[in-house]
Amino acid sequence: MAHKSPEQWLEEAAPEKKEGIFKLFLGYAPGVGKTYSMLSEGIRRYSRGEDVVVGVIETHGRKPVAELTGKLEVVPRRKLEYKGTLFEEMDVEAIIARKPQVVLVDELAHTNIEGSKHPKRYQDVMEILAAKIDVLSTMNVQHVESLTPTVERITGVRMRETVPDWVVQRAGEIVMADLTPQALQVRMRRGDIYPLDRAERALSNFFRPGNLIALRELALRQVAQVVDRTLESYQKKEHLERNLGVRERIAVCISSNPAAQYLIARGGRMAHAIDAEFYVVYVDIGADRRDEDRRSLTENIRFAENLGATVIRLQGGSVAQRVAEFVREKHITQVVFGRSATKGLRKHFYLSAIQRFLRDAPPVDVHIVTQEPK
Repeated sequence: MAHKSPEQWLEEAAPEKKEGIFKLFLGYAPGVGKTYSMLSEGIRRYSRGEDVVVGVIETHGRKPVAELTGKLEVVPRRKLEYKGTLFEEMDVEAIIARKPQVVLVDELAHTNIEGSKHPKRYQDVMEILAAKIDVLSTMNVQHVESLTPTVERITGVRMRETVPDWVVQRAGEIVMADLTPQALQVRMRRGDIYPLDRAERALSNFFRPGNLIALRELALRQVAQVVDRTLESYQKKEHLERNLGVRERIAVCISSNPAAQYLIARGGRMAHAIDAEFYVVYVDIGADRRDEDRRSLTENIRFAENLGATVIRLQGGSVAQRVAEFVREKHITQVVFGRSATKGLRKHFYLSAIQRFLRDAPPVDVHIVTQEPK
């Protein structure tokens, strides 16, 4: 009769997990070392005896990344033809059929080519996790959906590929792949990130020092929020006493204006930072009848839901009155209004509405946030 090793005993005694463990390597710009860090961890796990495979790695011509990738088994990608051109995408079904313990998936925000099983790579990852396979993945902070308005203000670039906040919050662990902006610029000038002809253009655009410093701060804040949530989860699990007081409830009032997404993102960050309940409120007064307004309202509501907001749609009456009633009913503690009208008659109507709200509402903190024109 063969003797079982301690590892085998532990494996048999451990409760069966319901889904895979999701670990995310977060960066603030290309070249900070996310993919390299992910591969290094994958190789360490493989050396400890875990069954590790590569689902997809984008080397972008970087030799160190290619060398590390060569040390692990790579699941062949699926070939898809689109408009006469052959593309390769991660083969989700092949990975699940292979049943590894851990799979490495680069660039979580990637959009799959038409004809793929899922439109987005993060949806591929959710299916792999549901198959009880652990996933290591990478992304940059500018692709977090709630941060895209802030990133656009910082860099002037609108991120087309985003990942909903609930996906990022699903990660059991987030590791920041960090590098000072100065060191990142040195890597850029050496040609370690992009070819030298592209590097010079990038250094004068996206990779400007001010951009990098601001993006790095966003990434550090994102990781700090995860640490706070982890601590609170631990305290609840261990039944540790903590004077939490009354839980905050934040409501953001929106219209069909596309600039409302900035308000929603702002309110979402406030809610996440203090673990508040998060509501987004729209009062339908019959003003949004054009197809264009309805489309932008639908997009605003989808954006709010992706940030974890409870969307409330109120019918009729004045905006001030209906929002005041909602604040009283739901015991809202903070309200966020946008300010886009800055002069003339529109400014007068705006200020009158705010005054009516303050007259009708119970005691509540009010934030007036300037909506930058799109």
